[in-house]
Amino acid sequence: MQLRAALLACLAAIGFAGAVRAQETQTEEMERRAKIIATAPPNAAKVLFGKQQTAAPMSARSIGSFARGCMAGAQALPIDGDTWQVMRLSRNRNWAQPEMVDLLERLSKQGRSVGWNGLLVGDMSQPRGGPMLTGHLSHQIGLDADVWLTPMPSRTLSRNERETMSATNMVNRQWMDVDPSVWTSEHLAIIREAARQREVTRIFVNPAIKTALCRDAGADRGWLSKVRPMWGHNYHFHVRIACPAGDASCKDQDPPGSGDGCGKELTDWLALQHKAIFGPKKEGKPKPERWLTLDDLPAECRQVLVAK
Repeated sequence: MQLRAALLACLAAIGFAGAVRAQETQTEEMERRAKIIATAPPNAAKVLFGKQQTAAPMSARSIGSFARGCMAGAQALPIDGDTWQVMRLSRNRNWAQPEMVDLLERLSKQGRSVGWNGLLVGDMSQPRGGPMLTGHLSHQIGLDADVWLTPMPSRTLSRNERETMSATNMVNRQWMDVDPSVWTSEHLAIIREAARQREVTRIFVNPAIKTALCRDAGADRGWLSKVRPMWGHNYHFHVRIACPAGDASCKDQDPPGSGDGCGKELTDWLALQHKAIFGPKKEGKPKPERWLTLDDLPAECRQVLVAK
């Protein structure tokens, strides 16, 4: 019952909008940003941090927790590499702690060995972290990154393509398994390769994708414990790494369980996802948003925000 309550609370918090919004074009994203800025109180943390265009010129630090914090000394992942390309450039969310940038560059190269041509990198963090104007509840301290479940093409995408093209939905119409017309063994291979990286603590995928991983993983299943089901995440997988060693300002998560996560927990996620999409919709007004302010974030985030 506790797990069910937790899953329902999570569903209420994130819904399925994130899966769609991750694919919004530049025009759609800018329209939503303008609406949020127009309606938010002036001290809303997501507005204050969402307007920052450059990193805080301070020593690299992750401050606070994944869903309530900020970061100093961020590093930008270059928008082009031999084995990666950054998507949705107008969002300016290709910032992270150096450890995450190193991981993505390394994973993009290692992916070639398992048949994955290269990474299309989606949202990482804002230049100074913090709550985002649109989308994610996490990604606030430079230790999260979204990787599209679409392999990189063998050419450099134009800026317009990066702003308008959509990733591929990997989940079938029943939302209980992957779509066999688009899911390949290479998808499993790149997720497994990411999970095997030493600094990775969690990878979030849609419960339907976790179902496919559980079925097709074979005898080597140790890496599956890091792969956690989460609504949305049907166009991309979300990589999370541990707090950097010695960073006392960073609040890490407890390690995931040691099992493969392919039992009742996954079944519960699938059932609740199916009910949320196909079950009767509850009527009533949505709860008003509670706007996080600087007072809700660690005190050091004030210094990060004003650093020049």
